Amino acid sequence: MTIPKYARIEFERRFLVDTQAEWRNGIEPYSKRLEDRYLSCGRLRLRRMQDSDTGKVTFKLTKKYESDSPFAQPIVTTLLSEPEFKAFSTLAGFALTKTRHYHEWNGVIFSIDVFEGELSGLVLCETEQADSLDQLRAIRFPNYARWEVTENQFFTGGQLCRAARTQMIHEVNAAAQQ
Repeated sequence: MTIPKYARIEFERRFLVDTQAEWRNGIEPYSKRLEDRYLSCGRLRLRRMQDSDTGKVTFKLTKKYESDSPFAQPIVTTLLSEPEFKAFSTLAGFALTKTRHYHEWNGVIFSIDVFEGELSGLVLCETEQADSLDQLRAIRFPNYARWEVTENQFFTGGQLCRAARTQMIHEVNAAAQQ
């Protein structure tokens, strides 16, 4: 895999959460509200992130490059000022909003994303806490993370932001039956 200049490799696995399971019991008392805008012009994601405990707002621009593996992707992120964020916000794109909760389990931090709007009812669990593909594959997920969807392109932010509710429900049901 060729890594573009200034990028790093993000190792990531993603699971659908069994919403009937007791996943809320172990989460940290803080969360982040993520308001994403996937720009129509390429692979760029604009993010407004607000901490629940402090109210602090952070603005980011991220690019995930194409990769042969859904488990490892080159990524580059830069922090933006609010005026820069507002300027990028005027570009055509697709919105996605979620609340990110955190759960530490067996020494690993897991992010639990609860989606809003058209995707209400969708809950995904992921971790990026690995420095290699072997480390990533060795991570054991909590029991509420039931169905791995890392290799299902539908469950990436760049696809979810374009999804209709009926499509999301269909994909969740299909993944849960595998």
